[in-house]
Amino acid sequence: MRGLGVLLLAASGLINCVPITSYAQEQGAPVGVRPSPSRNQEKAAVREAHRFWDRENDWLFAGVGASRTLDYFSTLNMRRRGLQEIFLNNDAVDNHAAFAAIEASATGVSIGAAYLFHRYGHHKLERWTSIVHLGLATTGAARNYCLKTPHFAATPGAH
Repeated sequence: MRGLGVLLLAASGLINCVPITSYAQEQGAPVGVRPSPSRNQEKAAVREAHRFWDRENDWLFAGVGASRTLDYFSTLNMRRRGLQEIFLNNDAVDNHAAFAAIEASATGVSIGAAYLFHRYGHHKLERWTSIVHLGLATTGAARNYCLKTPHFAATPGAH
């Protein structure tokens, strides 16, 4: 088993080093020095960069806001049916203004995280932040609506 670990460690080091060396050798540059990017690579970099408030992000942020709104109403419906909230305490959910502020701030945090990814060049993560948030909030709302309403038995003698 010990020999397998050493072999895997050596293989991972080889995988990390080979592409840089071969790329440098193809270009005729010294090892470890990358040549300047070509025009095609520069055009691809310009195409990949985009404005933060572009059409796709607008739709994604609207979707996150809509899914958080759906979660708000599904949670209130769940509480009206006598079920307990599992992520927040029931006092926060029963205070409608506070709960609306929590849902709005969750949308703001999602947009803020997407902006940080955008700012530092992680454009795929920027999009996926909103996609995952939208999916999780919608799934949570659907779960709230699918929960069965408890029907409590009447106590004998009570009218």
